[in-house]
Amino acid sequence: MKFYSRKWVKPENLNPHGSLFGGQLLSWIDEEAVIFAMCQLGDNRQLVTKFMSEINFVSSARQGDIIEMGVEVSACGRSSVTLRAEVRNKITRETIISIDRIVFVNLDAEGRPAPHGYLWPGEDIS
Repeated sequence: MKFYSRKWVKPENLNPHGSLFGGQLLSWIDEEAVIFAMCQLGDNRQLVTKFMSEINFVSSARQGDIIEMGVEVSACGRSSVTLRAEVRNKITRETIISIDRIVFVNLDAEGRPAPHGYLWPGEDIS
């Protein structure tokens, strides 16, 4: 898995207990994952988040921490792409959160699932 982007945990990202607010982290992951998926499939895709599997909060991040987000493709369907994501502390490499499956679906102009045309390595479209 490659870690593509980093975030600096600032005061406005904290919950009342002084750690990174989970909703903020999920927003960052969703954005990071869809950007990654669009880069894999091509910029003209209209991807939406369809599903996120169980979200495992392993540790927390505190103000001043630098976190990094990693994503990788784990499966590909006709109109969908499935990613795996992990967020970790940049300095300690300790996992903060892991998500086994995030599924994005490509939509047509009417909002229906549409083929994205991406060929998964080893896949034969004949």
